[in-house]
Amino acid sequence: MKKATIILSTFILLIACKQKDNFDASGNFEADEVIVSAQQTGELISYSVQEGALLKANATVGQIDVKIAELQKEQAEATISALQQKTSNTSEQDLLVKKQLAVQEAQLDQQLHERIRTANLVKADAATRKQLDDIDAAIVQLKKQIAVTQQQLFVNNSNNSTQNRSILSEKAPLEKTAAQFQEQINKGRIINPIDGTVLVNYALKGEMQVVGKPLYKIANISTLDLRAYITGTQLPQIKLNQHVKVRIDQGEKGYKEYPGTITWISNKSEFSPKTIQTKDERANLVYAIKIKVKNDGYLKIGMYGETIF
Repeated sequence: MKKATIILSTFILLIACKQKDNFDASGNFEADEVIVSAQQTGELISYSVQEGALLKANATVGQIDVKIAELQKEQAEATISALQQKTSNTSEQDLLVKKQLAVQEAQLDQQLHERIRTANLVKADAATRKQLDDIDAAIVQLKKQIAVTQQQLFVNNSNNSTQNRSILSEKAPLEKTAAQFQEQINKGRIINPIDGTVLVNYALKGEMQVVGKPLYKIANISTLDLRAYITGTQLPQIKLNQHVKVRIDQGEKGYKEYPGTITWISNKSEFSPKTIQTKDERANLVYAIKIKVKNDGYLKIGMYGETIF
C-alpha cells in the first residue's frame, strides 16, 4: 500500500511538471519608461506628482522658479520700448517743407500764366520786352527754389531714415534676447510628456533643481510588452501580428491567460540570457520577440510571463 502511494505521488508530480513546462517561450514584461528631468535651475515652487498617479500628456505638473529670467525678459522689452522713443519723426518738419514747396509751385504756376499774358501783350506792343524778361528771370528763380526745397525734403527723409535705422538695428538682437529669456521661462514649467502612470518620484516641492536632474519616471502601462526568447527552430511557427496566448503564474490558482499579439521579431540572434528559459534549454542562440498584451491591472513591469503559440 505504501509503494502504491509513492508511485501515485510521483505520477502526479510528473504530470504537474509537464503541464508547468508546456509553453513555447518565456520572458519578462516591459514598457517604455520615460524619465522626466528638470530643464531649468531653481527652486521647485509647485509640484503635484505622486507615485501611482495617472497623468495626462501635456499636463503641467510643476513649476521651477524662473523669476530671474522673467526680470531679464522685462528688461530687454523695456530697452526695446526705449529705442522707439529715440527714433525721430520728421512728419512735422516735412509738413512745413511741403507747404513751402506748395507755395513755390503755386507762384511758379502763376508766373507761367503771367508770362503767356505778357508775351501776348508784347506782340501787341502793349508791354515792353523788359517786362517779359523779368518774368522769365522770376520763373528761373522759382524753379531753382523748388529744386532746393525738394532736395531739402529728400535730405531730411534720408538723414532721418539713416538715424532711425542705426537705432532700430539694436532692436532685432534685443528681441532675440527676450525670446531666449522666454524660452527659459517656458522650460521652468514641468510638462508631462505622455499619458501614463508615475512609477518612481524623485523630487519634492521646495527642493533645488538643476538642469538634467530626474524628477520622476513614467510609463504607459495600459499595455505591456512581453519580451520573450525563442530558438531558431521556432521561427517558422510565428509571424508579425500573430495572435498568441500569454499567461502568468497565479500560484495555487494555476495560470491567468491573456490574448497577445506579436509586434516585433528580432532579425538577428543573440546568446540566451541566463535568466530566460526557452523550450530547448540546450540552445545557445535565441531570437527576441515582443508580444503586446493589454493590462488588466495585474501585470507589472518585470513580471515573468510565458507564451503559447
